[in-house]
Amino acid sequence: MNHTVTVVGAGLAGSEAAWQLAKRGIHVTLWEMKPVEMTPAHHSEGFAELVCSNSLRGAGLATAPGLLKEELRRAGSLIMEAADATAVPAGGALAVDREAFSAYVTEKIKNHPLITVKEGRVDDIPAGPCIMATGPLTDGKLAENIDNLFGGEPMHFYDAAAPIVSFASIDMESAYFASRYDKGTADYINCPMNKEQYLAFVEALKTAKEAPVHGFEDKAVFEGCMPVEVMARRGEDTLRYGPMKPVGLTDPRTGERPYAVVQLRADNAEKTAFNIVGFQTHLMHPEQKRVFGMIPALAKAEYYRYGTMHRNSYIRSPGRLDRHYRVIGREELFFAGQITGVEGYIESTASGLCCGINMARQLLGKEPIEFPAETALGALSLHVSQDPELRFDPMNINFGIIKGLDTRIRNKQERYTATSLRALDMLESLRPQMEEDIR
Repeated sequence: MNHTVTVVGAGLAGSEAAWQLAKRGIHVTLWEMKPVEMTPAHHSEGFAELVCSNSLRGAGLATAPGLLKEELRRAGSLIMEAADATAVPAGGALAVDREAFSAYVTEKIKNHPLITVKEGRVDDIPAGPCIMATGPLTDGKLAENIDNLFGGEPMHFYDAAAPIVSFASIDMESAYFASRYDKGTADYINCPMNKEQYLAFVEALKTAKEAPVHGFEDKAVFEGCMPVEVMARRGEDTLRYGPMKPVGLTDPRTGERPYAVVQLRADNAEKTAFNIVGFQTHLMHPEQKRVFGMIPALAKAEYYRYGTMHRNSYIRSPGRLDRHYRVIGREELFFAGQITGVEGYIESTASGLCCGINMARQLLGKEPIEFPAETALGALSLHVSQDPELRFDPMNINFGIIKGLDTRIRNKQERYTATSLRALDMLESLRPQMEEDIR
C-alpha cells in the first residue's frame, strides 16, 4: 500500500521530517510558502534557512547541544549531514556557511523521488496523515485553525537576531583573533573595551530608540534570546557577565584581560561577513549603527544585515501533544519544530526527525520508538508532553531536562560527558528499530 504524508513547512523540522519519511518509502507532499510569500525572518528561497551561522551551537559531548547533534547524526539526520558538509571554523562550536547549508538541504529534498514539493501558503490543516512544521511565525488563518484545534489561543513571545558586519570594515588594529581560553583555532574576532568605553556604551544602549513592534500589546522576551538593549537595562554589569564577558580572552597586544569584549564570529566560509555574537536587538537601524559604532573596532562597520526582531508563536503542547509530538486524539496529525515549544534549530530538527520516524512506523503498522529520558531526543519530547499543570516555556536542550546519572560525579565536565556517553549507548540499542524500514 502506498502511503502519502503531507508535511507543511520546509524549515529544519519539516525538511528533516520529509527526509525521514521518504527514506522509509513513504511518499511526501511538502508544502513551502517561499518564494510565493516571505516573512520578516526570511531572506532566501532555500529550505532550512538559518538566521545566523552559529545556530547549531556547542559541538563537544560535555555540552547538551553537542550531545543532541551526535544523537541526530547517529539517527541519520539530513540536517546534521548538511551541517557537517558545510561547516566553517568556530572554535568549540558547530557553525555553517548558511547559504551552502540551505542549498545542500534544498537539493537533497527536491531531488528525492518520493518527495513532491509544492509552493504556496497553507491556510487549513490538511486531512489525512500530516506533519505541521510551519514554524514560530505561523499566523493568519492557519494560526486561527491551530487555535481552534487546541481550543485556546497559542502563546507567543519575541525573538531577536544579531547584526552581521563586513570583515573589511572591522578595525583590526582595535581587535584581535582568539578563542576563549585559546580553545579551538582562534576563530573569533575580539573587540576589547576599557571601563570608560563600556560604561558609555551601556548608557547609550539603555536609551537608544527601539523599532516599533506591531501586532501585540506586550513585549515579552524569551530569556534565551534577549535583546542586548534589554540586558543593558538590567544592570551595569549584565553585559560583562553575558555576551561581553572578557574571561579567557587576554589581549595579546597588552597581555591583560580587557574590561569587556565584543566577539564576532564568521558568518560564511569565505569569512567576509561576521556576526556580532549575542547582540540580538530590535533597535532602529540608525541607532544600531550609532550605538554599536561606540565599540572601537566597529566605529566604521558596514552592516550586511541589521539586527531584527520578530514574533515567535508556540502552542501549549502539554496535554495537547504526546511524547511523539502527535496530537492527542488525532493520531495522524503531528506537530514539529519551534511551534511545539522546543527552542532552537537543532531542537527543531530533533522534533522533525522523531515525527518523521514515528509517522512512518505508524503507517507501516509498527509501534513508535520511545526515545528514553536519558537521551536528548527523549528529553525534548518529554518536555513538550509534560504534566499540563506545570508551567510550560519554550526550551533549548540542556542537561537539566535530561534524566540524571545514578552515581554522583562532582566535576561538571566529567558528569556531563558521562551523561552523554550513557545517552549514546542507549540510542545505539534503538538503532535496529530506527534503521529497519530504511530503503
